[in-house]
Amino acid sequence: MNDVQDLLRARYGALPFEPPAEIAPALSALLDRRVTRRYRDEAIPDPLLSTVLAGAQSAPSKSDLQQYSIIVLRDRAKIAAIAGWIGTMPWIADAPVLLIFCGDLNRGRRLGALYGRENANDNMDSFLNASVDAALAMGFTIMAADAAGLGTCPISYVRNHLEKIGPMLKLPKGVFPVAGLTLGWPVARNEPSPRLPQNVVVHQEVYDDSGLEAALPAYDALRPPANPRYPEVFGPAKENWSANASRQLGVPERAGFRAWLRHRGFALD
Repeated sequence: MNDVQDLLRARYGALPFEPPAEIAPALSALLDRRVTRRYRDEAIPDPLLSTVLAGAQSAPSKSDLQQYSIIVLRDRAKIAAIAGWIGTMPWIADAPVLLIFCGDLNRGRRLGALYGRENANDNMDSFLNASVDAALAMGFTIMAADAAGLGTCPISYVRNHLEKIGPMLKLPKGVFPVAGLTLGWPVARNEPSPRLPQNVVVHQEVYDDSGLEAALPAYDALRPPANPRYPEVFGPAKENWSANASRQLGVPERAGFRAWLRHRGFALD
């Protein structure tokens, strides 16, 4: 699949607009992005991995402060341990590389100490800036990996096990995991994941979500009923995307995250 109209149909279920007759190959690759959860038992050469990570570092960064760090895991025992802690994603253990993207305020604190200047921005805004920096770096890693023929899948569940992952990675105060990213040579790629229509996500001039309810039936029809979230709370029946999303958002997740951050030296004021 490479025709831009076909790519848009795969992403939206129908042709949502008439695209340009020709688009750059890089944009076609973005439209065809998919997650990979099956990997070949084959290492990623160091020069290629370093080049992909150079792609990550090519991401924009707030004020050029670069408040993120990337931890590269190749140790099979460590990757298997993280997969075991998560429990529901055993395929993580098959990836030859697991990247952990972290927000990093520690580096800025060290720079302040180096020049004898107190960090006056140790606050919630800096936490958000570091989170966005890490997320942008992960997004650019995904694009670079795709261009290199590698597959990826983001893993937010690493934040479910902070008390274990923190010591494993020797994270100092001021550094927190944002997400993991499996990286490897794909056995097969998943089908493109349909996305909400642009009139739900993209707002012209002002925020306007008045079309949400009307758009959901057609979108839900694109998504086969999924394994139910929290069946112990809401029952075992499979539901459509919107109902399943409401189930997931209806149960508190990672309730201890703020306390862990404060314990690790984040003011969050």
